[in-house]
Amino acid sequence: MVALIHRARITPTKAELIADWLPSRTWAAGAVAPFEFLGAYRFDDPSGEVGIETHLVRAGNGDVLQVPLTYRATPLEGAERHLVGTMEHTHLGRRWVYDGCGDPVYVAAVVATIRTGGREAAEWVESDGAPVRREPTARVSGSGSTAAPVPAAEPVDPVDGAAATTIGGLVVLRVVGRTERPDDADFLTGTWRGSAEPALLAYLPR
Repeated sequence: MVALIHRARITPTKAELIADWLPSRTWAAGAVAPFEFLGAYRFDDPSGEVGIETHLVRAGNGDVLQVPLTYRATPLEGAERHLVGTMEHTHLGRRWVYDGCGDPVYVAAVVATIRTGGREAAEWVESDGAPVRREPTARVSGSGSTAAPVPAAEPVDPVDGAAATTIGGLVVLRVVGRTERPDDADFLTGTWRGSAEPALLAYLPR
């Protein structure tokens, strides 16, 4: 998987969008500023239309929050309640930013990564007309097998809980570190700056 990143000025910034949006989330109750951005990882949209990026943020109370976002050139029909906001990108123009758990492209990417034992997308940044490889600030891996079949993702409304969001069978941890790794499940784990051991980020029952 490959993610091509354009050098650009973004208004408002991703950090500003996230900081404004987090207080409205039930799973972020008690999460207060300042917000420290620990790292981020990307997945690839096979169609090349949707940007998929997940941010790991430490809140002022010490909680590490997982904030998946998708970036779209046009609004996602029927997903108004999942809209985080819009931003102006000097290379791509206006982008509609959604909570990834409400975007089927993000859900499909996470399921495929977990089931097939995949990893984060390689990041390439445009520089003087030629892409340059950039080290990701967070790394993730799925526990499944590369031979595992991946069923097509069905659009399902996400259900927010106190520390996780459930989309069909997929569970995405919103507050990292509160959930034990379940038995009989495939899972996504990750590391980032300051993390000693891989942390559970999402899982799927087998």
